[in-house]
Amino acid sequence: MNTTGELNWFRSSYSGSEGDDCVEVARTPRAVHVRDSKDIDGPRFAVSPSAWAGFLGYAAR
Repeated sequence: MNTTGELNWFRSSYSGSEGDDCVEVARTPRAVHVRDSKDIDGPRFAVSPSAWAGFLGYAAR
């Protein structure tokens, strides 16, 4: 989070170069927030950092 309390979102390096499959994440000490960059006001979800690490390990296989 920045000093205004807003999340600092960044796009996955694996998102589509055409802008069609874009995932953005924002990390805080207690959660990893995930959203679709094409719909920034749309649904989001958040998971614990340990759950996110487990997902990344699984997805990398």
